[in-house]
Amino acid sequence: MTEPLIYSAGTQVVVQKETLYPNRRTAHPAGSVAVIIRSPLDRTHPYRVKFSDGFEAQIHHDQLVRLAEFQRGQIRPNASTLSTSGLFDRVIYRCVIGSRAYGLDDEQSDTDRRGFYLPQAQMHWSLFGVPEQLENDETQEAYWELQKFIVLALKANPNVLECLYSPIVEFATPLAEELLSIRKVFLSKLVFQTYSGYVASQFKKMQTDIRNQGRVKWKHVMHLIRLLISGIDVLREGELVVRVRDQRDQLLAIKQGEWTFAQADSYRKQLQVEFEHAFQQTSLPDRPDYERANRFLIEARRRALQDGLP
Repeated sequence: MTEPLIYSAGTQVVVQKETLYPNRRTAHPAGSVAVIIRSPLDRTHPYRVKFSDGFEAQIHHDQLVRLAEFQRGQIRPNASTLSTSGLFDRVIYRCVIGSRAYGLDDEQSDTDRRGFYLPQAQMHWSLFGVPEQLENDETQEAYWELQKFIVLALKANPNVLECLYSPIVEFATPLAEELLSIRKVFLSKLVFQTYSGYVASQFKKMQTDIRNQGRVKWKHVMHLIRLLISGIDVLREGELVVRVRDQRDQLLAIKQGEWTFAQADSYRKQLQVEFEHAFQQTSLPDRPDYERANRFLIEARRRALQDGLP
């Protein structure tokens, strides 16, 4: 479910390529500032940007830098420095999420790996700091810095909670095992607001796709329905079950486009009613255990002083 960041409309960016008029004359040199006026659905398609003189151009993601990031560039190491600083070697937890973890995979399914890493203490103390996330698009891997991971879990981020409860754990150090042993501290009634808000906003976008393009990506519809089912289970049972159970056949039928969007939307609304009822009856606390999570993070920071992985 996790997708690479797409900059939103209104974001100021530095364009790192020369832009040209139709007659091939330079319109704006590399390094010029523009504003995004239309964002693509993914990084394979270009953004539409507008310069201060009204000139517009199509620019791809790898040719843009957010202005705020560009301004910080003087005190941050470049990408090559980060990639060679051994941060991937500091990954202390790696699991598989997505269709393979849900039990909804087929021969076309990718293997999406997620987890978290613990940077050495001196990196936190340095001027450069540490990146909140490491990504390797070629291998479908992404790892959050431990504090970022914990903050997202406290906010009931679905991707992060599923990472904590994944049935496919490929690597975990003793410190990571300790976090898994207390993972229930992250479950709270916030699951209701986070999950239902995400599902509602995404279905609204899909309705727009139906009106404008006459189609949706059924894999995405399936995952949104699955997310609601998962949320209901969390509120009822106080436990997040990643691998789907009784609804597997229904979800696969949606994934294969055997339902109409109206049927899927109707099912979504039915599940939302169940979700609201589960929220009213749940025994989960109003908020996660911030203090317990904080104590774990402080102890992890202490252990980051040692040379090896704790």
